[in-house]
Amino acid sequence: MNSLIGGSSLRQTVNIASHLHTMAARFPDAIAVVVPGSRTVFRVGRDRRLTFQQLDQDSDRLAAGLIALGIEPQTRAAVMVRPGLDFFSLSFALFKAGVVPVLIDPGMGLRSLGGCLDQAQPEVFIGIRRAVWARRLLGWGRKSIRRVIVVAPGRSWPRSSTLNGLRHLGQLALARGQVTSPVLRAMGPDDTAAILFTSGSTGPPKGAVYTHSIFEAQVEAFRRLYQIESGEVDLCTFPLFALFAPALGMTSIVPDMDPTRPARVDPDRIFQAMDRFQATNLFGSPALLRRIAPAAARMGRRFPSLKRVVTAGAPVSPGILDRFAGLLDPPSQIFTPYGATEALPISSIGSREILSETRFETERGAGVCVGRPVPGIDVRIIVIRDDAIPLWSNELLVADGDVGEIVVAGPVVTREYFRRPEATALAKIADPSHDRILHRMGDLGYLDAQGRLWFCGRKSHRVILEDRTLFTICVEGVFNSHPAIARTALVGVTRQNRTIPVLCVETNQPASRGSRRTIRRELLELASTSESTQLITTILFHPSFPVDVRHNSKIYREKLAVWAAGKLR
Repeated sequence: MNSLIGGSSLRQTVNIASHLHTMAARFPDAIAVVVPGSRTVFRVGRDRRLTFQQLDQDSDRLAAGLIALGIEPQTRAAVMVRPGLDFFSLSFALFKAGVVPVLIDPGMGLRSLGGCLDQAQPEVFIGIRRAVWARRLLGWGRKSIRRVIVVAPGRSWPRSSTLNGLRHLGQLALARGQVTSPVLRAMGPDDTAAILFTSGSTGPPKGAVYTHSIFEAQVEAFRRLYQIESGEVDLCTFPLFALFAPALGMTSIVPDMDPTRPARVDPDRIFQAMDRFQATNLFGSPALLRRIAPAAARMGRRFPSLKRVVTAGAPVSPGILDRFAGLLDPPSQIFTPYGATEALPISSIGSREILSETRFETERGAGVCVGRPVPGIDVRIIVIRDDAIPLWSNELLVADGDVGEIVVAGPVVTREYFRRPEATALAKIADPSHDRILHRMGDLGYLDAQGRLWFCGRKSHRVILEDRTLFTICVEGVFNSHPAIARTALVGVTRQNRTIPVLCVETNQPASRGSRRTIRRELLELASTSESTQLITTILFHPSFPVDVRHNSKIYREKLAVWAAGKLR
């Protein structure tokens, strides 16, 4: 089922790139992607942009070039390209040609990058010059990579093809009729569309296998969940999510920022892009919101064009939600979808419900409410186990309201990790009676009487004491309500063969020794107000928590635990 098909057969194809062709037919002259020109005191650079028709045609040329090179469907291609016009054209070209992009966070470090490439074994490597030289120097994918395509000016490069050369080859193939336009290989719904690597924040990065049907389900889920309409403008600070914008008919604005460091973004550049293009949708990590909300408030800025803000990657504090929500015009609000690389979206909740209701329960130790399950998603809560669970049984379910591991099933749920059978066995549960696979989120939580899902922390982060188990997010929510606290992290430290709970604290501002004594005393008073925090008696101040490379928001509690153990020797 990998034949090329033309326009008359387009409805029968299963290929996520078909959305782009549909949008190009409906809105040929509408802008699909804009890379704003850089601005300095002395000059303003020119914007670079593509209409939907131009993006469709450019990705057709690249896809035709891939086919003319003899690259077969389901061939894996590692992609290391900066966000921009080439990134969009290339991504859709790979989907169109049925080639499987392997997408890895560039900020995870050279060793992890090499490990991911060794695991994925791509046959094609497509990257900017720096990535190509790094691959040669470090030997990434030496055993598997057969062809290298460099994203650089010109049509030639030592021992490599170039993206412009690929365009030229594809243009010739289309002109000669060797490849038919629109270029769209018909893929089966279970054919692999992409391999997306997890951030590695709670273990080695793993490649989640995405099929074309999973991408299709995600596009439709986001469209319905947030009522996204064609013609909207998306300011997306996370490249992978940006690819949804053209499929949804939105104009995608690529902001001037390093997407691997959202916590260090220049707020003024985000404000300029927001104002110039009248963005209606903003996707950003909690770290980005935490960075730009105070700056906007200080400058008296508001964002009247925004219809919604979507933030994901880690729980966002009610304080940041409150501050950012004040910059929006009603009825706009901030949505916090829950999910993971392996399954997204699972549930969602808006800032109005959080700020008017659930935040108060969070501050009393109830965890963080992540909303009601998305239509079509089945959420179950099972007993907490660290071993594999091969087959589903209703006996795994916990009593209503009890904390357990969150397990999900539905059309957006991936079925496996690429060539990681052990990891797949630990994360997946087969349910033959319903012909489906359930994914174990590795998160702990519960469902309340209203059917809302509450997140209590990662399973691997729970602190097991002699007579009870403490859940990180439940404990931290109590302390995070203190006005001087930026965030906290609960870890377990072993002393004299006994685990003690330790609260690591990061303050909003650098605190003097006297201020720390006051804050510690007030935190201990807070601890006495909740059953989940009464055992917390050890508090350590940390200058800046180690966080993940993808969203700069997930706390590396494993590293903090080692640090805390050293402090308590």
